[in-house]
Amino acid sequence: MIPEGTRFLLPPEARLKAELMGRLRELFLRHGYEPVELPALESYDPLHPLAERAFKLVDKTGEVLALRSEFTTLLAKLLRPHLGEGVHRFQYAGALWLREADAELGRFREYTQVGLELIGATGPLADAEVLHLAFAALEALGLEGVVEVGLPSLVGEVLKASGLPEEEQKKAQQAIHRKNLPELEDLLGRHPVPEEARKTLLALPDLYGEREVLEEAKRLPLPHRARKALEDLERTLELLERPVLLDLGMARRYEYYSGIFFRAYTPGFGLPLLGGGRYDGALLPRAAGFALGVERALEALRLPKKEEGPEVLALDLKALRRFAGERRVELFHGEDPLDYARRRGIPYLAQGERLWRVE
Repeated sequence: MIPEGTRFLLPPEARLKAELMGRLRELFLRHGYEPVELPALESYDPLHPLAERAFKLVDKTGEVLALRSEFTTLLAKLLRPHLGEGVHRFQYAGALWLREADAELGRFREYTQVGLELIGATGPLADAEVLHLAFAALEALGLEGVVEVGLPSLVGEVLKASGLPEEEQKKAQQAIHRKNLPELEDLLGRHPVPEEARKTLLALPDLYGEREVLEEAKRLPLPHRARKALEDLERTLELLERPVLLDLGMARRYEYYSGIFFRAYTPGFGLPLLGGGRYDGALLPRAAGFALGVERALEALRLPKKEEGPEVLALDLKALRRFAGERRVELFHGEDPLDYARRRGIPYLAQGERLWRVE
C-alpha cells in the first residue's frame, strides 16, 4: 500500500503524464522560458506561506529542513542573487509535497506542477503575455479553457480605504471572496465605514461576468490606486484579445497579489487546472506567473482504461533498432510470437530489416 494522498501510475496514464509535461516544457521554451531545476529539500522557514502544512525533517546536524511545498517562493529566493537588470523568463516542473491533503488539490499530498515565472516586467503587456500562455498551455494539452480573472488588489485598496481594523478587513475579504453578502452587511453594520467605501464593498461580490463588469466597476467610487488597477486590467484584456470571465470580488490572498489573479477551468470539470497572477513586491520587485496541476489535467482528460499496445513485435534486436525510431516496438520474449501478437492486437511482426502484417 502507498501512503494516503499519493499516487501510483501505470501505463497509459504514466506515459501520458510524461507526454503532457513534455508538451508544456516545449511550449514554454518556444516562448523564451528557460528551465530551472529546484531542490526537493529546502531550509524550513516558519514564515513560508505553507510552513504549517509542510513535511519537516531534521538532518544529522540538527538543521530543520522541509520538503518543497510550492515553487514560486523557493524559486524567488534562489534567483535573487543571480538576477541582473532586464526581463527574465523561467519554467519549472516537478513534484510537491504537503503534510495535510488539500481539497483544492484534489486531496493529494504529493502532486506535480509545471509552471513559469516572468520576472522583471510589469504592466498590461506583461500580464497579457502570462494570460496568453495560460490559454496556450491548456490548448497544448487538448483542453478547452475558461479563464477567470480577478483583481485582489482592487479589493485590498477598497478595504484599506474603509477604515476597518485589520482583523475586520480580513473577515470582510473572506466574505467578499465567498460572496457572502449577509455576512459582509453584518460586519459593515458594526463599524463606522465611509458611505463610498460601503457602497463599493457591497457591490464587489456581484461583479462577475464578461467585459460589462468593467463598466459596472468603473461607475463605483474607487480609491485612486484601485481605479488605476482597473484601468490596467482593461488594457490587459484589450491586448489579450481573448474572452475571459471577470470576478472582481475574487479576493484570495489580496495581500500577496499586487495585480491580477487568475485560474483556468475546462467545461465539465469542477476544479481549477491552473492558477497564478502578479505579485510585484511580494517576493521580487516585478514578477508574475502561474502553475498547472498535472494530475488535475490527467483527470480532466478522462483517460482510456486500456493501455495502448505496440505497433510492431520485434523478433530480434536488429529489428528493434531498425523500427523503434519510427513506430512503437516491443521486443518479443517467448515461444510463439504469432499467437502473442494476435492476443495483444499487435498488427506487425519484424525480423531484421523485414516487416510484415500479422494475418
